[in-house]
Amino acid sequence: MATGSSLDQPLEEELVGNVCNYTSQASGSTLLKKGNLVFDASFECGNLGKVDYISDYEYDLFIRPDTCNPRYRVWFNFTVHNVREEQRVIFNIVNFSKTKSLYRDGMSPVVKSTSRPQWQRIPSKNVFYYKCPNHQKSYVLSFAFAFDREEDMYQFSYCYPYSYSRLQHYLGEQDKRGMDFYKRELICHSMQQRRVDLLTITSPHNMEPTATPRVVFITARVHPGESPASFVCQGLLDFLLSQHSTAKTLRDNVIFKIVPMLNPDGVYLGNYR
Repeated sequence: MATGSSLDQPLEEELVGNVCNYTSQASGSTLLKKGNLVFDASFECGNLGKVDYISDYEYDLFIRPDTCNPRYRVWFNFTVHNVREEQRVIFNIVNFSKTKSLYRDGMSPVVKSTSRPQWQRIPSKNVFYYKCPNHQKSYVLSFAFAFDREEDMYQFSYCYPYSYSRLQHYLGEQDKRGMDFYKRELICHSMQQRRVDLLTITSPHNMEPTATPRVVFITARVHPGESPASFVCQGLLDFLLSQHSTAKTLRDNVIFKIVPMLNPDGVYLGNYR
């Protein structure tokens, strides 16, 4: 259990894993009551290394640094449960490694809950990104949130997550369609034995030895924290694999080589770079 703020501790303190059903409450408290928030990030794409209890209404949160690269502390993705209805809290993410962030220009974190599974952005009026003198002048993201359903589990994330498992499921569905202009190959396995796929999309005649079509090479997720790239890539695949007349023309004249996830381990582990 957390016993209070760690304002005097160095932000470089090693955070080697994610919190797992971690209860953060006042020092000396032993009974778990409604409103004693329980944090968890022990899931695919999860990232939350530490929680410091400030009060029942405020918590300092620490991003777990990227695997083998403590310079990067940007991506976060965690759940909260055991909330109290109408409980209002402030979450301070205190160890960001970036100074320039879209949070300075109006972007806000996303949230969903058990009963509302669609991601929504937290209103920007409740989000603040600033340099904090109490945390070695690091940049801090603070956002206010009001829980409204005690039975729900809430999930907060840096941006809309797109996981390795989601990609594999999507590609598996394409494999079942039996398209003669689509081919999926395994380039290699990652260090943690995850697939790195190469997709070829083109009309069959372009694969003849005498054919000389143009080749377009596309990659996504070399930086795992840039999850919007996966949504763009899936949208591109949906179009190129469709029966739209423009898609057919493109397939007739171009060979598309697409690697939809270059860094599957980083995506799975909840890293940023």
